[in-house]
Amino acid sequence: MREHFLVSLNAVLPVFFIMAAGYLAKRVGIIQEQDIFKFNRVAFRVFMPVMLFKNIYASDLKTAVRPALLLYAITGVLISYVLIWLAVHASVKNRDKKSVLIQGMFRSNLAIIGVPIAESLTGGGDVSAVAVTMAVIVPIFNVLAVICLEAYSEDKIRPGRMLLEVIKNPLIIGSALGLLVLLLKIRLPAACVSAVNSVAGVASPLMLFTLGAFFRFDRLKSNAVYHAAVCAVRLLVVPAAALLPAMALGFRGIEMVSLFAVFAAPTAANSFTMAQQMGGDGELAGEIVITTSLFCVVTMFGWIFLLKNLGVF
Repeated sequence: MREHFLVSLNAVLPVFFIMAAGYLAKRVGIIQEQDIFKFNRVAFRVFMPVMLFKNIYASDLKTAVRPALLLYAITGVLISYVLIWLAVHASVKNRDKKSVLIQGMFRSNLAIIGVPIAESLTGGGDVSAVAVTMAVIVPIFNVLAVICLEAYSEDKIRPGRMLLEVIKNPLIIGSALGLLVLLLKIRLPAACVSAVNSVAGVASPLMLFTLGAFFRFDRLKSNAVYHAAVCAVRLLVVPAAALLPAMALGFRGIEMVSLFAVFAAPTAANSFTMAQQMGGDGELAGEIVITTSLFCVVTMFGWIFLLKNLGVF
């Protein structure tokens, strides 16, 4: 039990240390309010697309593609997305919060928290199936997020404009280029790979640092109801609805670990960046990332403990 708790704790604590550094930097005046938005723009348009490209480019499709796993993960994401959208649309009145709440509930932090925990669960074994699952699911997350953000923007919805925004989105472009290079079996020179890896390595720390700098404790109280709802859905309802049927269908080992990374992780850190850049409630989006990341230490421990005891990991 202690080992399982430490797995979750060691994966989540680095996230909080980086966010704390951003928060302290803002508090002591090292960075100013206007700097936060500049950092966020750079992360969204440069570092995050390169990170997605790198994650996909580094995958091994020949040995790690598992059609049943991918089909289940994609279906689960799409079903949860539709059901969450319908529930939020019917129950939330504030328009600019709807897209942020939808993102917060359906979109998991697969790359930053899910994958490290998956690596810990496998004891350093082969996690290529997890990487390929991430290469497929992350672009889907991004497309679905763009759609809901556009749907609830202040501008009148135009299908053509929405499609254009999806195509122009830097995260979609980075993912698409990664898939294209991977499918065409293009091998980049060693110097290019090194540069891509270096730039990609900046993305997660920069996103988290910016998120910490943006955070203010006095904002949490006014949105307490929203946070409770998002944490319950993101960390309890979605994992239960996805993992328990997967177990009944016979998914085990690395496949179950992959699904755990997709469905049990907290809200994606880049949902804050995307919401802020696309006109959503950036403050609430940032708070959701922090609260779900905080409580996932407890919920992920619970899920790991349960699934370990059931023998599916």
